[in-house]
Amino acid sequence: MQLFGLADCNNFYCSCERTFRPDLVGKPVVVLSNNDGCIIARSEEAKALGIKMGEPFFQRRAFLQENGVAVFSSNYALYGSMSHRVMSLLAQYTPQLDVYSIDEAFLDFSAFNNIPDIKQYGEQLVHRVTKATGIPISLGIAPTYTLAKMSSKFAKKYKGYKGCCLMDTDEKRQKALQLFPIKDVWGIGRRLSTDMVYQGIHTAADFAAKSEQWVRSHFTVTTLRTWKELNGIPCISLDELPQKKSICTSRSFPERGIADVGALEEAVAAFASLCAKKMREQQSCCQNVTVFAHTSRFATDGPVHVIQKTRSLSAPTQDTSEISSVALNMLRSEIDIYRNSHLAGKDIGERADVMSSPHYKKAGVILWGFVPQNAIQQDLFDHIDRNRQTALIKAIDEINRKNGHDRVRIATEGTDVPFEPDHQYRSRQFTTDINDVLVAQI
Repeated sequence: MQLFGLADCNNFYCSCERTFRPDLVGKPVVVLSNNDGCIIARSEEAKALGIKMGEPFFQRRAFLQENGVAVFSSNYALYGSMSHRVMSLLAQYTPQLDVYSIDEAFLDFSAFNNIPDIKQYGEQLVHRVTKATGIPISLGIAPTYTLAKMSSKFAKKYKGYKGCCLMDTDEKRQKALQLFPIKDVWGIGRRLSTDMVYQGIHTAADFAAKSEQWVRSHFTVTTLRTWKELNGIPCISLDELPQKKSICTSRSFPERGIADVGALEEAVAAFASLCAKKMREQQSCCQNVTVFAHTSRFATDGPVHVIQKTRSLSAPTQDTSEISSVALNMLRSEIDIYRNSHLAGKDIGERADVMSSPHYKKAGVILWGFVPQNAIQQDLFDHIDRNRQTALIKAIDEINRKNGHDRVRIATEGTDVPFEPDHQYRSRQFTTDINDVLVAQI
Protein backbone atom coordinates (compact mmCIF):
# COMPACT_ATOMS: atom_id res chain seq x y z
CA MET A 1 0.00 0.00 0.00
CA GLN A 2 1.27 3.46 -0.89
CA LEU A 3 1.80 5.51 2.27
CA PHE A 4 3.30 8.95 2.84
CA GLY A 5 4.25 10.62 6.09
CA LEU A 6 4.35 14.28 7.06
CA ALA A 7 6.60 15.10 10.01
CA ASP A 8 5.83 18.51 11.51
CA CYS A 9 7.82 20.07 14.35
CA ASN A 10 5.48 21.39 17.04
CA ASN A 11 5.77 25.16 17.64
CA PHE A 12 9.23 24.91 16.10
CA TYR A 13 10.79 28.26 17.04
CA CYS A 14 9.54 28.05 20.61
CA SER A 15 10.64 24.42 20.87
CA CYS A 16 14.17 25.35 19.74
CA GLU A 17 14.39 27.91 22.53
CA ARG A 18 13.05 25.41 25.09
CA THR A 19 15.63 22.81 24.09
CA PHE A 20 18.32 24.85 25.82
CA ARG A 21 15.98 26.24 28.49
CA PRO A 22 14.25 23.18 29.99
CA ASP A 23 12.92 25.39 32.77
CA LEU A 24 10.51 26.84 30.20
CA VAL A 25 8.80 23.53 29.40
CA GLY A 26 5.10 23.94 30.16
CA LYS A 27 5.40 27.73 30.37
CA PRO A 28 4.27 30.31 27.79
CA VAL A 29 6.91 31.31 25.22
CA VAL A 30 6.82 33.71 22.26
CA VAL A 31 9.36 34.55 19.56
CA LEU A 32 9.58 37.98 17.92
CA SER A 33 10.26 39.04 14.34
CA ASN A 34 13.28 41.04 13.14
CA ASN A 35 13.90 44.18 15.21
CA ASP A 36 11.64 42.66 17.88
CA GLY A 37 8.62 44.02 16.03
CA CYS A 38 5.84 41.43 16.08
CA ILE A 39 5.06 38.06 17.63
CA ILE A 40 5.72 35.36 15.02
CA ALA A 41 5.68 32.17 17.10
CA ARG A 42 3.74 31.07 20.20
CA SER A 43 3.81 28.03 22.41
CA GLU A 44 0.52 26.32 23.21
CA GLU A 45 0.53 27.97 26.63
CA ALA A 46 0.94 31.40 25.00
CA LYS A 47 -1.94 30.68 22.62
CA ALA A 48 -4.11 29.79 25.60
CA LEU A 49 -3.48 33.27 27.00
CA GLY A 50 -5.08 34.76 23.88
CA ILE A 51 -1.84 36.00 22.31
CA LYS A 52 -2.36 36.28 18.56
CA MET A 53 0.07 35.82 15.71
CA GLY A 54 1.45 39.07 14.31
CA GLU A 55 0.58 41.26 17.28
CA PRO A 56 3.01 44.19 17.77
CA PHE A 57 5.33 43.48 20.67
CA PHE A 58 5.16 46.99 22.11
CA GLN A 59 1.38 46.67 22.47
CA ARG A 60 1.63 43.37 24.38
CA ARG A 61 4.83 43.95 26.34
CA ALA A 62 3.08 44.72 29.65
CA PHE A 63 0.67 41.78 29.24
CA LEU A 64 3.55 39.38 28.54
CA GLN A 65 5.41 40.55 31.63
CA GLU A 66 2.34 40.28 33.85
CA ASN A 67 1.70 36.70 32.72
CA GLY A 68 5.30 35.51 32.95
CA VAL A 69 5.68 34.87 29.22
CA ALA A 70 9.25 34.16 28.12
CA VAL A 71 10.17 36.41 25.18
CA PHE A 72 12.89 35.65 22.61
CA SER A 73 14.19 37.55 19.61
CA SER A 74 14.33 35.43 16.46
CA ASN A 75 17.53 33.36 16.28
CA TYR A 76 17.55 31.97 12.75
CA ALA A 77 21.05 30.50 12.99
CA LEU A 78 19.86 28.32 15.87
CA TYR A 79 16.59 27.39 14.15
CA GLY A 80 18.35 26.41 10.92
CA SER A 81 20.84 24.25 12.79
CA MET A 82 18.14 22.49 14.80
CA SER A 83 16.12 21.92 11.62
CA HIS A 84 19.12 20.22 10.03
CA ARG A 85 19.44 17.90 13.02
CA VAL A 86 15.77 16.94 12.85
CA MET A 87 15.89 16.29 9.10
CA SER A 88 19.06 14.20 9.42
CA LEU A 89 17.32 11.91 11.90
CA LEU A 90 14.16 11.66 9.79
CA ALA A 91 16.26 10.62 6.78
CA GLN A 92 17.32 7.49 8.68
CA TYR A 93 13.71 6.24 8.69
CA THR A 94 12.90 6.41 4.99
CA PRO A 95 14.68 5.90 1.65
CA GLN A 96 13.14 9.16 0.41
CA LEU A 97 12.86 12.37 2.43
CA ASP A 98 11.55 15.63 0.93
CA VAL A 99 12.16 18.68 3.12
CA TYR A 100 9.12 20.91 2.61
CA SER A 101 9.99 23.77 4.99
CA ILE A 102 12.23 24.51 7.95
CA ASP A 103 9.93 22.48 10.23
CA GLU A 104 8.18 20.05 7.86
CA ALA A 105 9.24 17.08 5.75
CA PHE A 106 7.48 14.39 3.73
CA LEU A 107 8.56 10.76 4.10
CA ASP A 108 7.81 7.95 1.66
CA PHE A 109 6.81 4.73 3.44
CA SER A 110 5.55 2.96 0.31
CA ALA A 111 8.40 0.44 0.21
CA PHE A 112 7.92 -0.65 3.84
CA ASN A 113 5.66 -3.64 3.20
CA ASN A 114 7.78 -5.81 5.50
CA ILE A 115 7.03 -3.68 8.57
CA PRO A 116 4.14 -5.38 10.43
CA ASP A 117 3.10 -2.28 12.40
CA ILE A 118 3.69 1.01 10.61
CA LYS A 119 1.98 2.89 13.46
CA GLN A 120 4.49 1.57 15.98
CA TYR A 121 7.30 2.40 13.53
CA GLY A 122 6.03 5.98 13.37
CA GLU A 123 5.81 6.25 17.15
CA GLN A 124 9.43 5.08 17.42
CA LEU A 125 10.44 7.75 14.92
CA VAL A 126 8.64 10.47 16.88
CA HIS A 127 10.14 9.32 20.17
CA ARG A 128 13.70 9.18 18.85
CA VAL A 129 13.64 12.58 17.15
CA THR A 130 12.09 14.21 20.21
CA LYS A 131 14.57 12.59 22.59
CA ALA A 132 17.66 13.26 20.42
CA THR A 133 16.90 16.90 19.56
CA GLY A 134 14.46 18.10 22.20
CA ILE A 135 12.07 19.11 19.42
CA PRO A 136 8.63 17.46 19.71
CA ILE A 137 7.22 16.39 16.35
CA SER A 138 3.89 15.14 15.01
CA LEU A 139 3.74 12.50 12.28
CA GLY A 140 0.80 11.88 9.99
CA ILE A 141 0.76 8.80 7.74
CA ALA A 142 -1.78 8.40 4.93
CA PRO A 143 -2.17 7.32 1.27
CA THR A 144 -1.70 10.87 -0.11
CA TYR A 145 0.31 13.96 0.76
CA THR A 146 -2.84 15.99 1.52
CA LEU A 147 -4.22 13.32 3.87
CA ALA A 148 -0.80 12.93 5.52
CA LYS A 149 -0.73 16.64 6.27
CA MET A 150 -4.23 16.37 7.69
CA SER A 151 -3.20 13.38 9.83
CA SER A 152 -0.24 15.28 11.27
CA LYS A 153 -2.64 17.95 12.56
CA PHE A 154 -4.67 15.27 14.35
CA ALA A 155 -1.45 13.82 15.80
CA LYS A 156 -0.56 17.26 17.13
CA LYS A 157 -4.02 17.97 18.54
CA TYR A 158 -4.80 14.66 20.27
CA LYS A 159 -2.24 13.19 22.70
CA GLY A 160 -3.81 9.74 22.42
CA TYR A 161 -2.08 9.25 19.07
CA LYS A 162 1.33 9.37 20.84
CA GLY A 163 2.60 11.75 18.18
CA CYS A 164 1.67 9.55 15.20
CA CYS A 165 -1.70 9.38 13.43
CA LEU A 166 -2.16 6.63 10.86
CA MET A 167 -4.95 6.96 8.29
CA ASP A 168 -4.77 3.64 6.47
CA THR A 169 -8.44 2.71 6.05
CA ASP A 170 -11.38 4.33 4.32
CA GLU A 171 -13.27 4.42 7.61
CA LYS A 172 -10.52 6.49 9.25
CA ARG A 173 -10.36 8.75 6.21
CA GLN A 174 -14.08 9.47 6.23
CA LYS A 175 -14.09 10.25 9.94
CA ALA A 176 -11.11 12.59 9.60
CA LEU A 177 -12.70 14.44 6.66
CA GLN A 178 -15.85 15.08 8.67
CA LEU A 179 -13.86 16.64 11.52
CA PHE A 180 -11.64 18.80 9.32
CA PRO A 181 -12.72 22.36 8.32
CA ILE A 182 -12.36 23.07 4.61
CA LYS A 183 -10.33 26.23 5.29
CA ASP A 184 -7.58 24.14 6.92
CA VAL A 185 -7.14 21.74 3.99
CA TRP A 186 -3.68 21.99 2.41
CA GLY A 187 -3.98 23.78 -0.94
CA ILE A 188 -7.37 25.42 -0.34
CA GLY A 189 -6.53 28.77 1.22
CA ARG A 190 -8.65 31.57 2.65
CA ARG A 191 -10.09 32.96 -0.57
CA LEU A 192 -11.03 29.59 -2.04
CA SER A 193 -12.53 28.38 1.24
CA THR A 194 -14.77 31.46 1.33
CA ASP A 195 -16.16 30.52 -2.09
CA MET A 196 -16.66 26.94 -0.96
CA VAL A 197 -18.52 27.93 2.21
CA TYR A 198 -20.80 30.07 0.06
CA GLN A 199 -21.60 26.89 -1.90
CA GLY A 200 -22.33 24.91 1.25
CA ILE A 201 -18.94 23.23 1.65
CA HIS A 202 -17.87 23.53 5.29
CA THR A 203 -15.74 20.43 5.87
CA ALA A 204 -13.29 18.35 3.88
CA ALA A 205 -15.97 15.65 3.77
CA ASP A 206 -18.41 18.05 2.07
CA PHE A 207 -15.85 18.74 -0.64
CA ALA A 208 -14.76 15.11 -1.08
CA ALA A 209 -18.42 14.07 -1.52
CA LYS A 210 -18.82 16.26 -4.61
CA SER A 211 -18.61 14.61 -8.01
CA GLU A 212 -15.49 14.98 -10.14
CA GLN A 213 -17.54 16.63 -12.89
CA TRP A 214 -18.86 19.24 -10.43
CA VAL A 215 -15.35 20.05 -9.18
CA ARG A 216 -14.05 20.35 -12.74
CA SER A 217 -16.81 22.79 -13.66
CA HIS A 218 -16.34 25.02 -10.60
CA PHE A 219 -12.61 25.01 -9.86
CA THR A 220 -9.14 24.74 -11.38
CA VAL A 221 -7.08 21.64 -12.10
CA THR A 222 -5.07 22.28 -8.93
CA THR A 223 -8.23 22.16 -6.80
CA LEU A 224 -9.30 19.00 -8.61
CA ARG A 225 -6.03 17.38 -7.55
CA THR A 226 -6.77 18.30 -3.95
CA TRP A 227 -10.24 16.71 -4.31
CA LYS A 228 -8.65 13.50 -5.62
CA GLU A 229 -6.11 13.47 -2.78
CA LEU A 230 -8.89 13.82 -0.21
CA ASN A 231 -10.53 10.78 -1.81
CA GLY A 232 -7.35 8.75 -1.39
CA ILE A 233 -6.02 9.09 -4.94
CA PRO A 234 -2.37 10.29 -4.91
CA CYS A 235 -1.83 12.78 -7.70
CA ILE A 236 0.34 15.56 -6.23
CA SER A 237 4.09 15.47 -6.63
CA LEU A 238 6.24 17.81 -4.56
CA ASP A 239 8.18 18.62 -7.72
CA GLU A 240 4.97 19.89 -9.31
CA LEU A 241 4.05 22.31 -6.51
CA PRO A 242 4.02 25.90 -7.76
CA GLN A 243 7.23 27.80 -7.19
CA LYS A 244 7.37 31.29 -5.80
CA LYS A 245 6.37 33.96 -8.30
CA SER A 246 8.64 36.49 -6.60
CA ILE A 247 11.34 36.52 -3.95
CA CYS A 248 11.81 39.47 -1.62
CA THR A 249 14.48 40.13 0.99
CA SER A 250 14.05 43.28 3.05
CA ARG A 251 14.76 44.64 6.48
CA SER A 252 13.72 47.43 8.78
CA PHE A 253 16.76 49.13 10.27
CA PRO A 254 17.00 49.85 14.01
CA GLU A 255 16.62 53.25 15.67
CA ARG A 256 16.32 56.10 13.13
CA GLY A 257 17.63 54.02 10.24
CA ILE A 258 20.67 54.22 7.95
CA ALA A 259 21.91 57.64 6.82
CA ASP A 260 25.23 56.47 5.35
CA VAL A 261 24.68 55.74 1.66
CA GLY A 262 27.62 53.34 1.62
CA ALA A 263 26.05 51.26 4.40
CA LEU A 264 22.71 51.31 2.57
CA GLU A 265 24.42 50.03 -0.59
CA GLU A 266 26.01 47.18 1.35
CA ALA A 267 22.61 46.25 2.77
CA VAL A 268 20.98 46.25 -0.68
CA ALA A 269 23.84 44.17 -2.12
CA ALA A 270 23.42 41.65 0.69
CA PHE A 271 19.66 41.48 0.08
CA ALA A 272 20.22 40.95 -3.66
CA SER A 273 22.70 38.16 -2.90
CA LEU A 274 20.25 36.35 -0.61
CA CYS A 275 17.43 36.68 -3.16
CA ALA A 276 19.66 35.22 -5.88
CA LYS A 277 20.62 32.30 -3.63
CA LYS A 278 16.96 31.50 -2.89
CA MET A 279 16.13 31.74 -6.58
CA ARG A 280 18.89 29.29 -7.53
CA GLU A 281 17.55 26.84 -4.96
CA GLN A 282 14.27 26.67 -6.86
CA GLN A 283 16.22 26.46 -10.15
CA SER A 284 14.84 29.67 -11.62
CA CYS A 285 16.15 32.79 -13.31
CA CYS A 286 14.59 36.25 -13.01
CA GLN A 287 13.71 38.75 -15.70
CA ASN A 288 13.00 41.73 -13.43
CA VAL A 289 14.68 43.33 -10.42
CA THR A 290 13.02 45.84 -8.07
CA VAL A 291 14.83 47.81 -5.39
CA PHE A 292 13.11 49.90 -2.73
CA ALA A 293 14.06 52.03 0.27
CA HIS A 294 12.22 54.64 2.27
CA THR A 295 12.51 56.82 5.33
CA SER A 296 10.22 56.33 8.31
CA ARG A 297 6.60 57.21 7.64
CA PHE A 298 6.36 58.60 11.17
CA ALA A 299 9.56 60.66 11.34
CA THR A 300 9.10 64.43 11.35
CA ASP A 301 12.66 65.55 12.09
CA GLY A 302 14.37 64.86 8.77
CA PRO A 303 14.06 64.68 4.98
CA VAL A 304 11.58 62.24 3.46
CA HIS A 305 12.52 60.03 0.54
CA VAL A 306 10.88 56.99 -1.07
CA ILE A 307 12.70 54.83 -3.62
CA GLN A 308 10.98 52.21 -5.76
CA LYS A 309 12.63 51.32 -9.05
CA THR A 310 12.28 48.32 -11.37
CA ARG A 311 14.42 47.24 -14.28
CA SER A 312 13.89 44.46 -16.83
CA LEU A 313 16.98 42.45 -17.72
CA SER A 314 18.12 41.83 -21.27
CA ALA A 315 18.33 38.09 -20.48
CA PRO A 316 17.04 36.08 -17.50
CA THR A 317 19.76 35.48 -14.91
CA GLN A 318 20.47 33.95 -11.52
CA ASP A 319 23.93 35.47 -11.13
CA THR A 320 24.45 37.28 -7.83
CA SER A 321 26.92 39.86 -9.16
CA GLU A 322 24.71 40.79 -12.12
CA ILE A 323 21.57 41.13 -10.00
CA SER A 324 23.41 43.07 -7.29
CA SER A 325 24.91 45.43 -9.88
CA VAL A 326 21.50 46.19 -11.35
CA ALA A 327 19.98 46.80 -7.91
CA LEU A 328 22.81 49.10 -6.83
CA ASN A 329 22.74 51.10 -10.08
CA MET A 330 19.03 51.76 -9.60
CA LEU A 331 19.56 52.74 -5.95
CA ARG A 332 22.39 55.13 -6.78
CA SER A 333 20.53 56.75 -9.65
CA GLU A 334 17.48 57.40 -7.47
CA ILE A 335 19.61 58.93 -4.71
CA ASP A 336 21.39 61.12 -7.27
CA ILE A 337 18.06 62.29 -8.69
CA TYR A 338 16.84 63.12 -5.19
CA ARG A 339 19.94 65.13 -4.38
CA ASN A 340 20.03 66.99 -7.68
CA SER A 341 16.37 67.95 -7.47
CA HIS A 342 16.83 69.32 -3.96
CA LEU A 343 20.07 71.16 -4.78
CA ALA A 344 18.44 73.30 -7.45
CA GLY A 345 18.00 76.88 -6.24
CA LYS A 346 19.70 76.24 -2.87
CA ASP A 347 22.47 78.43 -1.44
CA ILE A 348 25.69 76.93 -0.06
CA GLY A 349 24.38 76.58 3.50
CA GLU A 350 21.19 74.89 2.40
CA ARG A 351 23.10 72.55 0.06
CA ALA A 352 25.06 71.16 3.00
CA ASP A 353 21.79 70.13 4.65
CA VAL A 354 20.54 68.44 1.48
CA MET A 355 23.79 66.55 0.95
CA SER A 356 23.27 64.83 4.30
CA SER A 357 21.38 61.70 3.31
CA PRO A 358 17.92 60.92 4.74
CA HIS A 359 17.70 58.18 7.37
CA TYR A 360 16.38 55.19 5.44
CA LYS A 361 14.30 53.05 7.77
CA LYS A 362 13.69 50.11 5.42
CA ALA A 363 15.16 48.74 2.19
CA GLY A 364 14.84 45.59 0.14
CA VAL A 365 15.19 43.79 -3.19
CA ILE A 366 12.53 41.88 -5.11
CA LEU A 367 13.24 39.41 -7.93
CA TRP A 368 10.32 38.42 -10.16
CA GLY A 369 9.35 37.31 -13.65
CA PHE A 370 10.81 33.83 -13.12
CA VAL A 371 11.58 31.32 -15.84
CA PRO A 372 13.07 27.81 -15.40
CA GLN A 373 16.86 27.86 -15.56
CA ASN A 374 16.83 25.23 -18.31
CA ALA A 375 14.38 27.14 -20.53
CA ILE A 376 16.03 30.52 -21.12
CA GLN A 377 15.59 32.40 -24.38
CA GLN A 378 19.07 33.64 -25.26
CA ASP A 379 19.76 37.15 -26.54
CA LEU A 380 21.77 37.26 -29.77
CA PHE A 381 23.52 40.46 -28.66
CA ASP A 382 24.12 39.40 -25.06
CA HIS A 383 27.66 40.50 -24.10
CA ILE A 384 27.90 38.13 -21.11
CA ASP A 385 29.41 34.66 -21.43
CA ARG A 386 26.53 32.76 -19.78
CA ASN A 387 28.29 29.38 -19.69
CA ARG A 388 31.27 30.87 -17.87
CA GLN A 389 28.94 32.78 -15.56
CA THR A 390 27.03 29.59 -14.67
CA ALA A 391 30.25 27.71 -13.92
CA LEU A 392 31.40 30.51 -11.60
CA ILE A 393 28.07 30.56 -9.75
CA LYS A 394 28.21 26.80 -9.18
CA ALA A 395 31.80 27.00 -7.92
CA ILE A 396 30.98 29.78 -5.44
CA ASP A 397 27.86 27.99 -4.17
CA GLU A 398 29.87 24.80 -3.65
CA ILE A 399 32.58 26.65 -1.71
CA ASN A 400 29.96 28.27 0.52
CA ARG A 401 28.17 24.97 1.00
CA LYS A 402 31.35 23.27 2.23
CA ASN A 403 32.86 26.12 4.23
CA GLY A 404 29.90 28.10 5.53
CA HIS A 405 27.43 30.74 4.44
CA ASP A 406 28.94 33.79 2.69
CA ARG A 407 32.55 32.59 2.85
CA VAL A 408 32.79 33.91 -0.69
CA ARG A 409 30.74 36.99 -1.46
CA ILE A 410 30.79 39.98 -3.76
CA ALA A 411 32.78 42.97 -2.47
CA THR A 412 29.82 45.35 -2.51
CA GLU A 413 28.26 43.40 0.36
CA GLY A 414 31.05 44.62 2.64
CA THR A 415 32.51 42.78 5.62
CA ASP A 416 30.64 44.41 8.48
CA VAL A 417 26.93 44.22 9.28
CA PRO A 418 25.92 47.85 9.96
CA PHE A 419 22.26 46.95 9.50
CA GLU A 420 22.11 44.18 12.10
CA PRO A 421 18.54 44.23 13.49
CA ASP A 422 17.64 44.73 17.11
CA HIS A 423 17.56 41.46 19.04
CA GLN A 424 17.38 42.47 22.66
CA TYR A 425 15.97 39.08 23.69
CA ARG A 426 17.97 36.78 21.42
CA SER A 427 19.29 33.57 22.93
CA ARG A 428 22.80 32.31 22.36
CA GLN A 429 23.73 30.47 19.17
CA PHE A 430 24.33 27.22 21.03
CA THR A 431 24.97 25.01 17.98
CA THR A 432 26.78 27.32 15.55
CA ASP A 433 29.10 29.52 17.64
CA ILE A 434 31.87 27.94 19.74
CA ASN A 435 31.67 30.84 22.18
CA ASP A 436 27.99 30.09 22.86
CA VAL A 437 28.29 26.34 23.48
CA LEU A 438 26.74 25.21 26.74
CA VAL A 439 29.25 24.56 29.52
CA ALA A 440 28.51 21.77 31.98
CA GLN A 441 29.78 22.14 35.55
CA ILE A 442 30.49 18.96 37.45
